[in-house]
Amino acid sequence: MTKKKLFCFGYGYTCDYLGHELTHGDVSQRYDVSWDLAGTTRDNEKKHTLEERGIAAYIFDSDVPVPDPLYLLRDVTHILISTLPSDEGDMSYLRHARDLINLPKLEWVGYLSTTGAYGNRDGGWVDETAEPRPTTKRGSRRFTSEEQWRSMYEHYKFPVHIFRLAGIYGPGRSALDSVRAGIARRIDKPGHAFNRVHVDDIVQVLVASMHNPKPGEIYNVCDDYPAPSHKVIDYACKLLKINSPPLLSYDEIDLVPITASFYAENKRIHNDKIKEELGITLKYPDYMKGLEGCLKLETQIFTRK
Repeated sequence: MTKKKLFCFGYGYTCDYLGHELTHGDVSQRYDVSWDLAGTTRDNEKKHTLEERGIAAYIFDSDVPVPDPLYLLRDVTHILISTLPSDEGDMSYLRHARDLINLPKLEWVGYLSTTGAYGNRDGGWVDETAEPRPTTKRGSRRFTSEEQWRSMYEHYKFPVHIFRLAGIYGPGRSALDSVRAGIARRIDKPGHAFNRVHVDDIVQVLVASMHNPKPGEIYNVCDDYPAPSHKVIDYACKLLKINSPPLLSYDEIDLVPITASFYAENKRIHNDKIKEELGITLKYPDYMKGLEGCLKLETQIFTRK
């Protein structure tokens, strides 16, 4: 069995699901590969939690680089980057791009970006050939980071792949949780829709790319069914068998800046490329199946307890 090592810059929600799939799913048997896991966090408590789970963890932030990276990363074969960018771009790039070029065993790198790179399209459809036109600070920062990593591929053939993710959800991070917490609002902005993606589908895209690398490529990672957010909240309430909150008009409510920026963009994302090039069949092609999957998993966990 071949030995591989994944290092995650920013060992967060998606990285955690990927790591679990590599070490506890059927990936090892399917590809005859065993995996070691390592990654970074900004939090000492989380560092200890990761270490207790057998994951080598290191503190990394904009002012705290990874210590002795060429030694620490010498056996790394795969890198996933999900650190939050700043106006200057991705801090993993800014701190460690030169170090990563020199890693002797590196086969694959993934950068988790956002479909926000496309900006507002007034409800139109976009695919990976569309010119990025970010209209929010969040989208602009991610696109700047994309360009930094793609320059590594163009100049050094660095094996980076860009994954533009739609709104991520999954167990513990879905409309079910916001409804239970009493913070869900059904906001109606006519014509507004966006895509989402279940974390399990992100993971299967990443695994497929890791075993079929095409450096320099960009992939949209999203579901098949862009929909308005108020329908998602309504369906979550239906599953939980509670009344939906009232439908509010977008034009008549005050929104905090981050929520307002979400409604400022309106686009629908094509995902044909992950299906055609990576052979992906989505486990959760729409928010309905995704929420049902989240609730089913919660029920199974509760039953086991």
